[in-house]
Amino acid sequence: MGYNPADLIPRTGSGPVLIRLGLAWLILAKLKRNERILTSTQSPQTSPLPTPLTHGPLDGVKVLDLSEDIAGSFCGRLMADYGADVLKIEPPTGASLRRMGPFFGDDPHPEKSLFYLLMNLNKKGATLNLETVTGRNILNRLVPHVDVVIESYRPGYLADLGVGYEDLKKENSALIMTSITPFGQTGPYSQYKGEEVVNYAMGLIMSISGVQGKEPLKHGGFQAQYEGGLNGAASTSMALFLAGEIGEGQHIDVSITECVASSAMATQTMYPFMGGTLPRRPATGSNFGHPMPCKDGWIIVQTGGGASWADIAGFFGDPQLMEPKFAEPAQRLRNTAEMDQVVLESIKDRGKWDLFTKAAEARMLFGLVQTPSELLECPQLESRNFYREIEHPVIGKVKVPAVLFNLSLTPYQYLRPAPLLGQHNSEIYVDGLEYSSEDYVRLRQLNVI
Repeated sequence: MGYNPADLIPRTGSGPVLIRLGLAWLILAKLKRNERILTSTQSPQTSPLPTPLTHGPLDGVKVLDLSEDIAGSFCGRLMADYGADVLKIEPPTGASLRRMGPFFGDDPHPEKSLFYLLMNLNKKGATLNLETVTGRNILNRLVPHVDVVIESYRPGYLADLGVGYEDLKKENSALIMTSITPFGQTGPYSQYKGEEVVNYAMGLIMSISGVQGKEPLKHGGFQAQYEGGLNGAASTSMALFLAGEIGEGQHIDVSITECVASSAMATQTMYPFMGGTLPRRPATGSNFGHPMPCKDGWIIVQTGGGASWADIAGFFGDPQLMEPKFAEPAQRLRNTAEMDQVVLESIKDRGKWDLFTKAAEARMLFGLVQTPSELLECPQLESRNFYREIEHPVIGKVKVPAVLFNLSLTPYQYLRPAPLLGQHNSEIYVDGLEYSSEDYVRLRQLNVI
């Protein structure tokens, strides 16, 4: 069945409003209320539990994803994972994410970027050159038929082209535009470019990460980008709820740096009261409570949980830990370097998985540092169906992390792999916007699509 923009005009009336609310928890709350009503009228033998639905909580929501980065693409993917109909719009040469490694098989092919693959699951894809007048006219034709536009360009770039939020809302007053950028749409830094490490540095997390006396450290991966995408998806869902109520959209301004800074709220709150923040870990005397090396990897142990100090000392198996200088909390703080030696000596020849089992038996707060291969085979993630095997027309079959959260009535659904470059052009422009075959060829020749 084709993707026909003529079928995407937002519906009116009270019936379909709930489908377009966007907030999954709100839908579940209403269903929960209905469940209580059913329970009060049913006999005790009748089960009140509803059957999972075949569509997602965002079913009926139409999204244009213009973003080229991780944050915006992740925002769009989350919406697609839970029912939204998301169309990825890229320049004719492809989104910049296609050129970001790692690449499947170490082949720098535009269809083999693993980041592009992961961030664009469940979307359809088309190409459109917004630098051309015709391209912008086509965007204006698409906008009346969608609910959301996601973008991650420099603040003011789309407005300079005549397709900013103020321009597009003239075509669709209920339109929601979600802009996800390094520093937001306003402020003295808004025009600055930003990268993952910049967002981390400017958002405080780096200042409290690492070892005292050495350079601050950044967490691995692209956590700031994912935070931006998560906040983008959440705020868009909220705006969809309001749009469903009053029929008006709005412009959502997500600053990735602010997303990072918000994750350190407790640390920031300490400063005005204490004149300081949480320190980075000391260079010595800090292994207990921080990653510690064992025979085949790293573990981490903390006090608390259901384990007493006697349980913890028994776990490490060294009677010295029951001496007052270690057993008493105040004394431990004065003898941390010595305690490091005792603890590290006790685990240096023990395997992390054996330690994991023993710690669980002792009801300890314990974790082990899983490698990528171990995470892929993690029995906890496997039991929750976290990974899904997808089949991509170029890459082939590959196992990917898919399910970020579980909704009992509207579970995650995998529908399609990330789109090939321009894969759905004909469906969008010929079947949907009803360009003739001749015009379609001409759009390609003119580098519009």
